[in-house]
Amino acid sequence: MNAEILGAWMEKLIARWSLCGERTFFDKTFFPWVTQIEGEWCAIRTELEAVLAQKDKIPNLQDVSPEQGVLASGDTWKTFFFYGYGHRVEQNCARCPVTARVLKRIPGLKTAFFSVLAPKSHIPPHRGPYKGVLRYHLGLMIPLPAGSCRIRVGDEVRSWNEGESLIFDDSYLHEVWNDSDFYRVVLFVDFLRPLPLPLSLLNRLVVWRISKLPFIEEAVKRLRNT
Repeated sequence: MNAEILGAWMEKLIARWSLCGERTFFDKTFFPWVTQIEGEWCAIRTELEAVLAQKDKIPNLQDVSPEQGVLASGDTWKTFFFYGYGHRVEQNCARCPVTARVLKRIPGLKTAFFSVLAPKSHIPPHRGPYKGVLRYHLGLMIPLPAGSCRIRVGDEVRSWNEGESLIFDDSYLHEVWNDSDFYRVVLFVDFLRPLPLPLSLLNRLVVWRISKLPFIEEAVKRLRNT
């Protein structure tokens, strides 16, 4: 069974047996580690500010993964990766040791980066490739006025707040706006969705198979060379 067929079959099981339910946005209290992450947000932001001092050196998303060029062009969306598809980016973790330490507290962490969205930007509607992971955002730099930076997932629209978290299922159609005059930055994380045994083991297998797809392996190579 190839990865695409296996993933589609698994998504039906995940929708039925997910331990955190089936919805667009999730109550963060279901995930005990969120409180610990939010408690360190100021230290994470300090490391982010040092990274942004050399903003021109942060890769654009499409430079890491050309397939994402349909979502962003030019300098619209910059990404400073700590983990990509389970692979640790050592040089970036070394530059941000507090962030790297905090990320280790997230069970099933697969991908993590500073997501830097330029002013007056829009990421068009799209969906993630697989329901077996959930997405976590920690607000780090959220411009005013309130609501100028927002995300729609399915039919729900939410805004970020600095030091606060959003957790959602990116397999729903979603899009993002930054209508402000400043950069919006979140800590962006994908982690394994909580599932019962043996489904959780099968989910790990599917995510591993996806990570071995050629375009993802090429993206990991680019990350290590940034």
